[in-house]
Amino acid sequence: NGGDGQQIDVALYESVFNVMESLIPEYSVFNTVREPAGSSMPGIAPTNAYRCNDGKYALIAGNGDSIYRRLMEKIGRMDLANDPELEHNDGRVRHVARIDAAISTWTAERSMDEVLAALNEARIPAGKIYDAADIANDPHYQARDMLLQSALDDGTPVTLPGIVPKLQGTPGQVRTPAPTLGQHTDAVLETYGIDAATREEWRRLGVI
Repeated sequence: NGGDGQQIDVALYESVFNVMESLIPEYSVFNTVREPAGSSMPGIAPTNAYRCNDGKYALIAGNGDSIYRRLMEKIGRMDLANDPELEHNDGRVRHVARIDAAISTWTAERSMDEVLAALNEARIPAGKIYDAADIANDPHYQARDMLLQSALDDGTPVTLPGIVPKLQGTPGQVRTPAPTLGQHTDAVLETYGIDAATREEWRRLGVI
């Protein structure tokens, strides 16, 4: 808007810290220190990763009261949908093992695509936990130039992670893949005035 530019100070750990939600408020108010919890969210139920019959894992967040009911209806567990003890989150937390078992039984009988299609139809938040193959074939990663094509010295094709962040005026680029061991030794030593004969002697002695 015609004003002065400003420096943008971004640290990678801060972006991760910011998605930890109530981690620090819980410690500040209740002196609670969260412990490792795997794929679940302690105190919120049901939210977990559930294995499908094709070996993939679906992350399902059915922790809202109305969402929970739709989830139980979708998996055919009206007994759990109508249980007054499970109507609200505090009750579901107390019985989370029973709920998780019911969801796991349902997902174990279906593929990832079938699970996500069914949950999307019921408006239940869910998503696929990506592995490397999923990332490599994802059109969004490709559209964002997060999968860059390069080649090793012997010509072997290799896909590299893209540049972060994206700068409109001066976008970054990957000019070469990582060097092989010792690839730049001679060039670096030359900048310090080490001649070829000395370098060969150092190699003979195992110095470099």
